[in-house]
Amino acid sequence: MKFLFLLPLLISISACQKDSKADNANEAKQYLDVSYGTDARHKMDVYLPANRNTTDTKIMILIHGGAWMSGDKADFTAFVDTLKKRLPDYAVFNINYRLASMSGNYFPTQENDVKAAYDFIISKADEYNVSKKVVILGASAGGHLALLQGYKHAPAGQVKAVIDFFGPTDIASLHANTSDPALVPLIETLLSGSPSTNPSLYASSSPINFVTAQSPATIILQGGTDPLVPFTQSTSLRDQLQQNGVTNEYVYYPSEGHGWFGTTLTHSFNEIEGFLETNVN
Repeated sequence: MKFLFLLPLLISISACQKDSKADNANEAKQYLDVSYGTDARHKMDVYLPANRNTTDTKIMILIHGGAWMSGDKADFTAFVDTLKKRLPDYAVFNINYRLASMSGNYFPTQENDVKAAYDFIISKADEYNVSKKVVILGASAGGHLALLQGYKHAPAGQVKAVIDFFGPTDIASLHANTSDPALVPLIETLLSGSPSTNPSLYASSSPINFVTAQSPATIILQGGTDPLVPFTQSTSLRDQLQQNGVTNEYVYYPSEGHGWFGTTLTHSFNEIEGFLETNVN
């Protein structure tokens, strides 16, 4: 009798637990400073949308800029809400990586960290209840790292699109053609030499060298008065993508420099949203 009395209660409790678990899996979640490695910089912020699933919920990885020596994922935090509103079917992963200095963490440290973060996210896709369809967005040095990950490291077809805000694409050409003389010794420090003394690292650190017909769709956003990354870095990549038959869009702002805000940034988000809607399924 006691068992029969308790049985309905146990069934009720079990049902509530299952419903609660299901409900929790479909609520929006936020996890800050999730570790993907052993270094203090190996952290990411994770924003999971409500009603996510492993078929339709895509991954957006954000990579901050800062000349590979500064910057933080916090630089992109202000745009997370905008991305969540515009792209509600995306889970957003905003990552940090080890920063270079004049005494260490030279290339390819940053490239390797982005790959490690990417691999961690993919390994957690089922746990986070998201698909393995990836879009990578980066600005400046982050754009460079996004392109490297998308073209060089990710399995074919997994990265569906790369969003490149004025990222360097050919490091040897950047070394030769930058209008900022302070950038030359910085590049030589980060790449442990010049293009003539360390050509292999310059080549392996240049996304343009890894474009193939299988490269992901790419949208490039570039300012015409950029004092750090000449617009030819972006047009050269555009031309290489076109030669290989890769879907691409080049968004050029003649009067903008190395970054922009206001109506221009709104236009950029509009272009990005349209590009993803067309090219990422």
